[in-house]
Amino acid sequence: MKEISRPRRAAALLAAAVTLTAFCAGDVLARSFPFGPRTRSVNDLGNQYVPFHAHLWDLLHGRADGGLLVNWQSGYGSSFLPDLGTYLGSPFALLVALFPRDRIDLAVYVITVLKTASAAAAMAWLLLTLRPGRWWAAGLLGASYALCGWTLADADYNPMWLDGLIALPLLCLVGEWSLARRRRPAGVLIVALAWTANFYTAYMATLGAALVLLLRLLLARPSRREALAAVGRAGLTTALGTGLAAPLVTVVYLGTRHAYPGRVRQFTPVPGDDLLARLLPTTYSFGTPALYVGVTALVLALALPFHRAVPGPVRAGWTALVLAVALSLQWAPTHLVWHAFATPQGSSYRQAFVLCGLLVIAAWHALAYGPPDRRALGAATALLALITAVASRSALVRPHTWPVLLLAVAGTLGGLLLLGRARPRTRLAGLAVVLLLGAQAGESAATSAVATELRLKHLDDYAPWGQRQRQQAEAIAGADGWPRHRTDPGREQTVANDPMLVGGQGAQYYSSLTSDVLSRTLTALGGGWTSRGRGVQSLDNAVTDVVFSVGARLHNPPDPHRTHLPPDSAPVTVTRRDVPPLVTVRTTPDPASFGPSPYRNQELLLGSRVYTVPRTAVHDDSGKPVADGRVGSGNALTGPTVTARCPAGTQVHLWAPYFSGTARLAGAGTGVRFAAAYPGNRAAMEALGRAPASGRVRIELTPNRPGRVPAGAVGCLDTARLRTAAARLTATGATGVTVSGATVRAELPAHSKGIAVLAAPRIAGWRCATGDGPDRPAMSYHGLVAVSLDATSTSLTCTFHPPGLRLGTTVGAASLATLVLLTAVPAVRRRRAPAPPTTTPPRERVTTAR
Repeated sequence: MKEISRPRRAAALLAAAVTLTAFCAGDVLARSFPFGPRTRSVNDLGNQYVPFHAHLWDLLHGRADGGLLVNWQSGYGSSFLPDLGTYLGSPFALLVALFPRDRIDLAVYVITVLKTASAAAAMAWLLLTLRPGRWWAAGLLGASYALCGWTLADADYNPMWLDGLIALPLLCLVGEWSLARRRRPAGVLIVALAWTANFYTAYMATLGAALVLLLRLLLARPSRREALAAVGRAGLTTALGTGLAAPLVTVVYLGTRHAYPGRVRQFTPVPGDDLLARLLPTTYSFGTPALYVGVTALVLALALPFHRAVPGPVRAGWTALVLAVALSLQWAPTHLVWHAFATPQGSSYRQAFVLCGLLVIAAWHALAYGPPDRRALGAATALLALITAVASRSALVRPHTWPVLLLAVAGTLGGLLLLGRARPRTRLAGLAVVLLLGAQAGESAATSAVATELRLKHLDDYAPWGQRQRQQAEAIAGADGWPRHRTDPGREQTVANDPMLVGGQGAQYYSSLTSDVLSRTLTALGGGWTSRGRGVQSLDNAVTDVVFSVGARLHNPPDPHRTHLPPDSAPVTVTRRDVPPLVTVRTTPDPASFGPSPYRNQELLLGSRVYTVPRTAVHDDSGKPVADGRVGSGNALTGPTVTARCPAGTQVHLWAPYFSGTARLAGAGTGVRFAAAYPGNRAAMEALGRAPASGRVRIELTPNRPGRVPAGAVGCLDTARLRTAAARLTATGATGVTVSGATVRAELPAHSKGIAVLAAPRIAGWRCATGDGPDRPAMSYHGLVAVSLDATSTSLTCTFHPPGLRLGTTVGAASLATLVLLTAVPAVRRRRAPAPPTTTPPRERVTTAR
């Protein structure tokens, strides 16, 4: 057994080493973090994954506001367990605890590299399990799988997807164990870890592993009974493993049911030339399947049908499986099956790593039976030339593709031809190995560098932790008063999840699981968002600050990395406000529903009239009225205006959710930026300044794209009335509030009646109790947590239970009990069975003597 494991260990180590070297070399070539000045925090990596890892760091070090169930820092209180299961379920994520807090970007990079290297090692181990062969070849192909185009183009900045890259070969190993009737407990544990780490890609990996298992059964041709028994063992192992992962999986699933709906997309297959182009090195595109696996693996896979040393059924089976899965990527019904029956909002080919894995396994079968002969290599070269000719018509093939491709082809063909002529352990064989490894590492490093460079040109990017974030964190730490009041990181954000990255407790929150109630409530109050409602932004508004108990607020200069302007010398400042506690009492709550005006909606939640909402008029560049409020086009192209009348001295607000550009109150100095881009981004309400003594308000607009200013866009806030309303809520609100993890306790004034309102979104899972009474599902008061008061209770307790946790825990316990039973019963039977005789019986000895 040790002799069998030794080549597997060597192959795994080689695969990991080649992967690590090529991956880092690509970043060196691209001058990308941590090897150069270019940031690697593009798109959701900077907006979501780095901040989530920072929050995990805070949790592991006891510095986070909240716990595993509630994240009090984001979205005024969000359910954290679904986010944990979606973004941080991998065991690798725990490694962030070993890094300093201000090196969180480096921690995420190291985790990404380690995951990629682990996937290479797992594939190398699988290849030698499927069929014996050269250990270095298994290591080479393991690296080609881990460095596939899907990794370098898509998963490089979506590190949780890399858990699926690791899961595919491991789940294929579980299938092999099911065929051999071995290691059920280990198989169940692997399935559980895969589905816990990232259930989304684990689902795709499970489908891929099931296809591999079915093909292995077809090739082995067991009896029907044996085949059904093997499928049953594999199915039971998968069911028990997913059952063990149920406490997290069910919470994530139900979290998506309560999330704000994202974009609904119709799948459109890519043109054939683009599909073939993605098989070549250094091609990149966001919306096409990244199928690059390296020229060596591609040539071997193309040679498999013509390799006469490989048995015919093996050649036909693996070739047919690769082609079938490739076609399934382009057909809408199977596309939906791969993506759990929901077309992704981003890249439409997230299952491409499964096809990359199958290409590598096919390549292994072409090499494990001996190097392909010249006939097979000639046929493979002709097919590669045909693929290249068709792919050359695609715009994805750029000038730098050709030198990299030619060098890789030369290294591959030279190495395979030398390998076919050389004997093992000769200099010629060593040269062949060097050529093959060099070609693989070189083209993968170049492909990674090109993908890094082009991502920065096509996607939003964010600076790693630096002076700006350090100043924000220090200012928030100095102003923090949680849970007496919230501290908002500020309207001028650095990333979409600033509260998790730099601290505080704000409205900002960006996740695939952003709750529907949070997004709709803040939208009704005049809030802005990105990502079609899933990236909720801070709302710098005095009324909502009172409603949500925001007692301190940061004001940051614009981020120079995002604006590409010189750094602003203005310091980070903090403004403070006297606000009511987190729990307030509404004696006569207004039952009216939210309407179209965010100013009236804010007053509903506040319980007082504080705004004057005047009639507004929009004028074009020449001063003529614009009936529909459209600006940025036609006659209102460069300098339209909005006019209204406000009481003197009131604070003028502009609500223009579909306007993009700057708005300036005449005579008030600098303008305020609005950033709407329908349908993805919505601009937040902004305060522009004080109304003049005349009461005539003139707002000068400078659009940068076509937009619209709605009726009722201007609101005039009476700050004196607001202070009176805040004082009244404070006087009748809770006298003391404590927050412990997922539980909020409040002491109420005697004889409180009406409803108590917790300044947190009423997401599914909140239960409240007054006094010693039983807990019941919380009410919703205009989207916030609320509970009825009976004028006798003087205390309130609200606790959050994530939907699905109880069900998942029950399923997990049942799966664990079943696994223990299935493992223990055979062990007890073996122990009770009579031991075989250790010596030959006398009668047999006599017979032998004769």
